[in-house]
Amino acid sequence: MKRFTVLDLLDLDLKEHNHLQLKCIAGRSGLSREIPTEKISRPGLALAGYFVDFSSDSIQLFGRGEQSYLQLLEEKNEWENIHKLFSYNIPCLIFIGGAKPSEQFVDLAEKNATAVLTTPLESATFSRRAYALLDEVFAQSQTIHGVLVEVYGIGILITGDSGIGKSETALELIERGHRLISDDTVKIRKLSDNYLIGSGENPMLAHHMEIRGIGIINLQTLFGVGAIREKKQVQLSVRLEKWDEKKNYDRLGDQDTCTIMGITIPQVVFPVSPGRNIPSLIETAARNERLKKLGYYSSKEFDQSVLKWLESQAARKLYYNTDRK
Repeated sequence: MKRFTVLDLLDLDLKEHNHLQLKCIAGRSGLSREIPTEKISRPGLALAGYFVDFSSDSIQLFGRGEQSYLQLLEEKNEWENIHKLFSYNIPCLIFIGGAKPSEQFVDLAEKNATAVLTTPLESATFSRRAYALLDEVFAQSQTIHGVLVEVYGIGILITGDSGIGKSETALELIERGHRLISDDTVKIRKLSDNYLIGSGENPMLAHHMEIRGIGIINLQTLFGVGAIREKKQVQLSVRLEKWDEKKNYDRLGDQDTCTIMGITIPQVVFPVSPGRNIPSLIETAARNERLKKLGYYSSKEFDQSVLKWLESQAARKLYYNTDRK
């Protein structure tokens, strides 16, 4: 991951409910300081003089309690702990609720090149939004050669050897009204250690597609903004491979999986051969995956139906054999 600074935090493309509404009010010379961790700390204990295990490498959030205690220290002219706070290489200080520190505090921030930010949000709201964003920024990531599409609300990662028809399959799905997230290279990030989010490796190129025989096409221009989206959770893996007559392919729908960065997701393997409609198969797989999320498993229902049929056949045989005696 590239170096993430305080200026990057201010410049993040924050939309809708994730908007942090941050503004720098002091220490602009410290905007280039790196934020090395996604942690957010409350410096209450530090202001009280307890610096053991002080998280100096994290963002320092001044909530109502910290602001009140800071004001009390200033009124008592007790600046020792405040000076010691600034002696650490803190990424930045954030005051919530639109509050602004005193002139003396601002002078200290300027002297130590530490950025002071303010937001009108309250602590709980700001922390919730900031953790969600920082978790995404610092998430473990991996780039995979493939295509990511959204089919019936399911994020499907299509992989396979070069030339197998991944882009052509995705193009057919888009023509059927589904959406493309990225073609050729997919950047997958592991969030909260329990799910995967896929997006384009390069946002400027993600919605372009290479079709052999045609060249590069722009999906947004051809099909409109409704045919694309920026990111999507990866919920199903579809692997395309050439048909191998010697291989025994799954015919009963047993659950197969694959693992990406320690996260296990369902996987289906589709053998590609002339006459097979792969886009239709992927649509069916997406519908089936939605049913599974609702607790309905077609293969299990089939097994139960077969067992009931076998039991009924056995009961009939037993009945007729007993009746003849």
